[in-house]
Amino acid sequence: MKAGIVGLPNVGKSTLFNCLSNAKAQSANFPFCTIEPNIGVVNVPDPRIARLEELVKPERVQMATVDIVDIAGLVKGASKGEGLGNQFLGNIRECNAIIHVLRCFDNDNIVHVDGNVNPIRDKETIDIELQLKDLETVEKRLEKVNRAAKTGNKEAQVEQALLNRIKDALLQAKSARTVIPQNQDEEELFESFQLITAKPVLYVCNVDEASAVNGNKYVDQVRELVKDEQAEVIVLSVGAEADITELESYEERQMFLQDMGLTEPGSAVLIRAAYKLLNLQTYFTAGVKEVRAWTINIGDTAPKAAGVIHTDFEKGFIRAEVIAFEDYSNYGSEAKVKEAGKLRVEGKEYIVKDGDVMHFRFNV
Repeated sequence: MKAGIVGLPNVGKSTLFNCLSNAKAQSANFPFCTIEPNIGVVNVPDPRIARLEELVKPERVQMATVDIVDIAGLVKGASKGEGLGNQFLGNIRECNAIIHVLRCFDNDNIVHVDGNVNPIRDKETIDIELQLKDLETVEKRLEKVNRAAKTGNKEAQVEQALLNRIKDALLQAKSARTVIPQNQDEEELFESFQLITAKPVLYVCNVDEASAVNGNKYVDQVRELVKDEQAEVIVLSVGAEADITELESYEERQMFLQDMGLTEPGSAVLIRAAYKLLNLQTYFTAGVKEVRAWTINIGDTAPKAAGVIHTDFEKGFIRAEVIAFEDYSNYGSEAKVKEAGKLRVEGKEYIVKDGDVMHFRFNV
């Protein structure tokens, strides 16, 4: 699961990506590795794993991770191949969610591609290019489906109706994600279209250091604009975040954050938000060999969660022993949780909750 950073040129995308790549401000144990020049595997900051480490004292700790992709800056005409348009659109199509960076700071030394700072216009530029590309995709698909629908093919008629609803939304400059599938069939079809504007989005307002806590007039404009999108808006001073990553010691970084009025780096807030945007959650395994955070989709059952460790765990699943993180933390050990009667035994239908500490029983 990947989240792609998008935006116009010179809005702070690559600086943000580099901040995430060096995000040691959260803790000493915050590594990053590059798969390709523009893909980073970033640990998801989670204080719960530090608490489990403190209680269990394992030989090693493994945090959950999320893939962040740095995508080239988009320009007007990208949908027609302008700039790096086709590469940009290809990269974004491969991502599962979008982190849209908007410039919300004034600085005469950093040139704006359109001459002046206006995050509303910038957002619309990107939205229109992505919508135009989706419109092209929808129209191509409709050409094929219309022929089949005329012959009375019921499946084609269902697809035709959904495509026409999406087309109408796109022609009104609305993203595909505003079209809600009416049933399971439509949901599966909708997903198969792989539309760019159907992807969930998170807006990052890149502000000056003085606006890092409370935002500014530009941030207010963005919040007002996206209030009906059910999208999260995060305020981040990318320049200050870059300065934080340059500091050597944890103490220096904490002092810098305190001076700014922040309790943790914005990069940590952003990574957690990206994880949530991808519909992901964490469960833990805790033993003396290893304390580990495992990534699953929200809504996954216990066998599905077991399968993340090994496919045999899912195939031969018998039951799961489950402790809520809060109980583990409060009682201080697995033995004490059992004594208190707080360990639960769950079967195949159990929907895993975020933060569950689990042991799986299986037989292959």
